[in-house]
This record gives sequence, C-alpha cells and structure tokens, in this order.
Amino acid sequence: MYIRLRLRFRGLPPTRRSALFGHKRIDHIEPLAKVPGAEGKRHRPSNLGVTKPTSDRGAFVPSLSQYWCSFERVLFPALEEALSEPLLASHREFVRVLDVVKIERFVAGRAPHWLGRPPHDRRALARAFLAKACFNFPTTTALLDRLQVDPVLRRLCGWETRRELPDEATFSRAFAEFAASKLLDQIHAALVEEYVGATVFWHVARDTTAIEARERVVPKPEAPGPPELPAAKRKRGRPRKDAEPPPPCLTRLERQYHAAPAQNWPLLAELPRECGFGYHRNAAGKVHIWKGYKLHVDVGDGGLPLLAVTTGAAVHDTQAAIPMARITAGRVTCLYELMDAGYHAEYLERACADLDHVPIIARNRRARLPLSMEPDRAARYQHRTVVERFNSMLKDNHGGDTVRVRGAAKVHTHLMFGVLVIFAGVLLGWAAAG
Repeated sequence: MYIRLRLRFRGLPPTRRSALFGHKRIDHIEPLAKVPGAEGKRHRPSNLGVTKPTSDRGAFVPSLSQYWCSFERVLFPALEEALSEPLLASHREFVRVLDVVKIERFVAGRAPHWLGRPPHDRRALARAFLAKACFNFPTTTALLDRLQVDPVLRRLCGWETRRELPDEATFSRAFAEFAASKLLDQIHAALVEEYVGATVFWHVARDTTAIEARERVVPKPEAPGPPELPAAKRKRGRPRKDAEPPPPCLTRLERQYHAAPAQNWPLLAELPRECGFGYHRNAAGKVHIWKGYKLHVDVGDGGLPLLAVTTGAAVHDTQAAIPMARITAGRVTCLYELMDAGYHAEYLERACADLDHVPIIARNRRARLPLSMEPDRAARYQHRTVVERFNSMLKDNHGGDTVRVRGAAKVHTHLMFGVLVIFAGVLLGWAAAG
C-alpha cells in the first residue's frame, strides 16, 4: 500500500504489520491477454476471422482475483484494528481506489523549508481531492465538513487530528498547482501504460459530453477591419502560365492529418479552450444548448477511459478526433474505433485507416450516403454504449455535474479526478469478477 497514514500500528503483531504494509500490497495488475493472431494484421471492414472473447473484460490472470481477496481478508481487518473505527463500504471503496491510483508516486512530499511557515503536504491534499471525486462531494466546503466529522476518511487522507486540516484557501492553491502542472494527465497516462499498456482492445468508443460551467463566456475576437490600403485587384481572365498559383488554405482536419506524430499534443493545444456556448442535437431531434466546456473521451471495452481532453463548448467533435486517435493508438492496441454521426469526416476515416484501425461511424443524413451498415459493423457499433455509460457515471457519481471552478485548466483537472476514480473502479470490477 502506498497510503501514508499516521496510524497507531506499533502495537500490532509483526504478521499484521507485514500484511498491511508488506508483500501483500498490490504493486501491479497483470494486463489482459493479447488476442492471438491480432498483431500486425490489417482488419478489413468485414473481417471476422478473429473470434470475439466471451467477455469485454478479457482474460485477467488468476492472481488478480487473489489480490482482490487480500483486500477483504487481510487489508481491511488490519485497517479497522489500526484505526479503531469500522470501515464503511464507501471507505473501503476509497481505499481500493487509492491503492490502484497510488497518487503519492506522482506528488512530491514536503521539501525542506527553513524560512516562513512550512507548506502543507501536497500528497494529503491530492488524496483529499481524490476522495472528493470518489464520494461525489459537490464543493470543497462539503469535503472539509466531512473531514471534520469523519476520522476514518481524515486519517486515510493523511491527517491525524482536525487541527491538522488546512483551510479552504490552501485547498484552492494546491488545486491550482495541480492544474498548472497537468499532474492528472501524467497520472492517467502512467496508469494506462502500467495496467493495460500491453492489452489489445477490440473497440475504442469516442464521444463528447457537455460540461456546464459557472463563468462568463469569453467573447470571440473581433474580425480584423479593412486594410488602410486596398489590395491590388486580381486581373481578369486566365492567369499567366509562369505565374505561381496562390498556396491552398488547408482546413484544420487537413493540417492534423498531414502533421507529424510528435505534433499531436500541440495540435490539441491549438483548439479553443475558452468558455463558450455549445449546441447539440440528440438522436431524438431535441436541441441542447449549454454554457461551458466539452469533454472528449476515448473509452475502451468495459468502460475503461484511455484518454480525456477538455475544450471549449463550441469546438466540433471532429476537431480533436485525429490527434486523440493517434495518442490512444500509442498507448494501447485497438482494432475498431466507434463514433457517432458527428464524427463523419473523410480525413478522420483516412487517419484511422493509416493506424490499421477500422472506423465504424454512423452515417450522417446530410452526407447523402446510405444510413444502413453492414451486419458485422452494426453488431460492433452496439459496443459504443460504453462511452455513454462513462459519461453518465462521470456526471452522476464523480463530479461531472458539479463544476465549481473557473478556467479550462482547472475544469479539466476537476474532471480528471473523476476519470481516475472511474479508471480504478473498472479495474477493480474486473478483479472482482475475475
């Protein structure tokens, strides 16, 4: 376990100590077994040569179930004895999330401080924000109120007494530091590489969801006025043979398609991230208009989040799809990419084909193409519901609908805490069912 607790466990027997902080900890969860014959094989639209596993979870090794049993048989009884308090079901779930995420590995501890008041431990604050997403507290004030009256949660986060709790301003400053350093993106990328980096996913579902925010909309920059001197008019008639044609103006999708792989993150950084108004028409034809941001996510089989990007609400779904497809392909191996009709774009399909992926995109009625799919594609497209369930879980249970911070960086950090909780929950669900 990587949970730094100020516990009174000196009186525990040596066997219980080793069970709590020794070799029984979960250091690594074995990845899913690779699909035999899937490496280096280009899948065609009607390719069903590789049979589908019996479950979207894949085949976890039996040791993962043994680690799950260690929670119930060894860890939780030792924690209850050390804390002298019973563990509720929510406390146990939080302990499991802490053990999977191991957020202490990425947050620096207290540095030597000789002048002034020593800063608060950022590792305890990071665990507290993870608890805020795990318990679905709407505000930091609600989190502090719970820490005041819940000694078990307070000790799990790293504070022994109520006097050690920092004030709300300290929480705000620490959260701003996490947002400025992009800490949560680094943690998520490391967890994906550690747990499922060698996994072959059958499907990766891509979608966006509306994130409402309580801040003012940033006005669009005004269009430049007419130049002082009018530009020379183009001569009428056919241009000369030796005249150089004007360079073509590439669209954003064309620039993303022709960009080098190292430009994926800079291309995502170019997208507008300011708060704005979003417009969406659902499958029933109803229009939804919101003020805030838009979260773009790639979700693998079983609902495991692989990548998350936050942009302004006015950004179209396709504008972030090509860099996200390439970044996800660098993290895991997938065979099919599932997207709704909002992602229908020629350059996006080309980019997926260049990655040896089969794009399955619902047809847009305005594209004047047949709306029906091939039977095998239609069957695989049903797996896109995992991303819908992920969006619902993030909003209903892990803070997606209670954004109380301002600015794209802070909003993204707030959402990423919920993404980490869902990531750990999916892995733990696979372990329990394994």
